[in-house]
Amino acid sequence: MSDVPMTHQRTSQRLWQHVTHSPSLTIGALLLLAVCVLAAGASYFTHNDPLDMVGTPFTWPGADPAFPLGTDMMGRDMFSGIAYGARVSLEIGVAAGLLAAAAGLVIGAVAGFYGGLVDDLLMRVTELFQTMPALLFTIVMVVVLHPSVTTIVIGVALTNWPQVARLVRAEALRVGRAEYVQAAIVIGMSRPRIVVTHVLPNVATTAIVMISILAGNAILTEAVLSFLGLGDPNVITWGSMIGSGREALQTAWYMTALPGFAVLVTVLSLNLIGNGLNDLANPHRRRAR
Repeated sequence: MSDVPMTHQRTSQRLWQHVTHSPSLTIGALLLLAVCVLAAGASYFTHNDPLDMVGTPFTWPGADPAFPLGTDMMGRDMFSGIAYGARVSLEIGVAAGLLAAAAGLVIGAVAGFYGGLVDDLLMRVTELFQTMPALLFTIVMVVVLHPSVTTIVIGVALTNWPQVARLVRAEALRVGRAEYVQAAIVIGMSRPRIVVTHVLPNVATTAIVMISILAGNAILTEAVLSFLGLGDPNVITWGSMIGSGREALQTAWYMTALPGFAVLVTVLSLNLIGNGLNDLANPHRRRAR
């Protein structure tokens, strides 16, 4: 019994060594942690509602201690908008990433394991979604279903699951030839049960690694939609702040630059985390660097 804690301890130590030896994962996690702290503590860091006109319009950053990042053309607190906008961006990114990864995981695993007609049918559907212009499809869907956080999440997920499905399918083809899967088939285990108990757990790593990349894409897509005026009108987002600031781009560029920098940092952190997780999942690739 004493060997079990030691085994867990050694596993944790090896995992910690991998994490500490992955600069991209460490830097990305720290940046994302800062964004999460800002989003979670928005109501503590600022008492201004991001939609309220609380100050003098066109106050530059640093000009008024009450508004460290200045105000926009309507006198709204820029720092408050960025803090509360982080909540919306992270909510959309995480929700869309999880939804797309889950759909791609299931579809890819079923297609790769079953093969034949099932594989052909699911891959044709996957190719159909891949040939659609992702942004245009999302715009049409948001316009038809009414702009909201929910419709944006669904629209982004529908355009991003195919890339997960293709990667998972390739892994499922390999897992389907493994000895333990063939043994399960020989003893008469049903195919759905094999998919749930053997295939999905062994191909889930690919989908998990993709979640951070998908979340970054979702945040960028939401910013574009809000910039075009197709975001949720009931919430403040980084994209809507960028869209509002373009009218004063020549005279007050900070209105566009500050929320744009927030988008840059968040998406960069998610991409760095994705690269780090990919290194952990593919040790041969890590050694080759």
